[in-house]
Amino acid sequence: MNAGPADALALLTPDQMAAADRAAMAGGVPGARLMAAAGAAVAQAIQDRWAPAPVVVLCGPGNNGGDGFVAARLLKAAGWPVRVALLGDRGALRGDAAGAAGAWDGPVEPAAPGALRGAALIVDALLGAGLNRAPDGALEPLIHAVNAAGVPVCAIDVPTGLDGATGQNPGAAIQADLTVTFFRRKPGHLLLPGRQLCGELRCADIGIAARALEAIAGPRTYANGPDLWLPLFPWPRAGDHKYRRGHVLVVGGALMLGASRLACLAAARIGAGLVTLAVPPSAWEVQAAALTSVMVEPLPAVGRLDAALSDPRRATLLIGPGLGRAPGARAQVLAMLATGRPCVLDADALSVFADQPEVLLGALHARCVLTPHEGEFARLFRVVGDKPGRARAAAGRSGAVVVLKGADTVIAVPDGRCVINDNAPPTLATAGAGDVLAGCIAGLLAAGMPAFEAACAAVWLHGLAADGLGWGLLAEDLPGAIPAALESLARLDDSGTRSRHG
Repeated sequence: MNAGPADALALLTPDQMAAADRAAMAGGVPGARLMAAAGAAVAQAIQDRWAPAPVVVLCGPGNNGGDGFVAARLLKAAGWPVRVALLGDRGALRGDAAGAAGAWDGPVEPAAPGALRGAALIVDALLGAGLNRAPDGALEPLIHAVNAAGVPVCAIDVPTGLDGATGQNPGAAIQADLTVTFFRRKPGHLLLPGRQLCGELRCADIGIAARALEAIAGPRTYANGPDLWLPLFPWPRAGDHKYRRGHVLVVGGALMLGASRLACLAAARIGAGLVTLAVPPSAWEVQAAALTSVMVEPLPAVGRLDAALSDPRRATLLIGPGLGRAPGARAQVLAMLATGRPCVLDADALSVFADQPEVLLGALHARCVLTPHEGEFARLFRVVGDKPGRARAAAGRSGAVVVLKGADTVIAVPDGRCVINDNAPPTLATAGAGDVLAGCIAGLLAAGMPAFEAACAAVWLHGLAADGLGWGLLAEDLPGAIPAALESLARLDDSGTRSRHG
């Protein structure tokens, strides 16, 4: 993730954003100009979304409050009825915030619940980057009053009470309908519950050059999107054959047969040239009858994988969907890992090690991708903290790529890079969707994509495919929706469009 298009996807913590502000000012952009641009962006966003109505702007004692004073002045100039309420003493304002307040020619009320009377729109300019502790004092009842007012809210930077670094709200937090932030988004804008508290999110250009990112010790967190991984996407090329596109071996179990079928179909749809499903003898007949584009072979009765793994062309391995917790499952996982080939471990392939996680962690390698949900993750890693921090810790400890699933899936790599995905619709909360995701990752690995980028691309395409299906989604619909998602991706990439036509 070097400088380039991916820079636009960088997510900055509040501390990193402050460093970018300082870098911009050191480079000759006055702080007052940044504040004027921020306030103007807020005023414009409000005018774009709502018709003129009585507005109350709640200003805090720092630069976020200064942005609020600027927005108030510009809305008033545009003919909106505007009142301003300040948390704290106007005489205590300093620097650019004091200058912005001085340019406001109207009265300033105390920021208290009573100030909200008559408001048809509330602007939250109280704290900006947010709190990493529960709000207290006069702030907490004010937050509750805003949420109880029953009118739209526009938050500046992040809603008050939300931690912009983690997406958590340690106590009360304002529920915004629109949040306007600047230069780059923050992790808290994408992580839950922050994403819900922000409402619609706009990120405005206020005159900070992209080179300000150089003042930060390299952004390590990004929003997921094609700019991160599209140059490495393994589009089919003229002259490819099925083995060059990659052979995925999926090991399934005797029960929950649909899970392994979903994984196989997803791997084939997204780009693997060949998929083989190896199952216990009791499941072979059912699976062979159900699958036509996937080869199905029976395992020995004891479940050993020696024969299944003997063909080196089976270059990518997937185990977990529908595996079950039979006595031999742990040995199967370890046998697959011992090959050193790219491996995707999902569901029961992780759960069977819950009582001895160190056995699994000691067998993993850099070509592995783990796809736990929160419960599986907790049993394996037993770490606490915010979601990106936990995923990073797990990747560092395991030496593998970790996909910590959820509505705000986080993908982490051992070197500390982390990606937050925000395109997954709520309809993906359905049984079997994770099996499809595991198959997507395996298919891209088989086609030659590096593990981290394959995981990021698969998560994004999984979300895009689901979004295209709309309401009533079943997991079995997802593999068939992958071609349309790939078509959309190809339109972003000339090489993908060209390669499809040879």
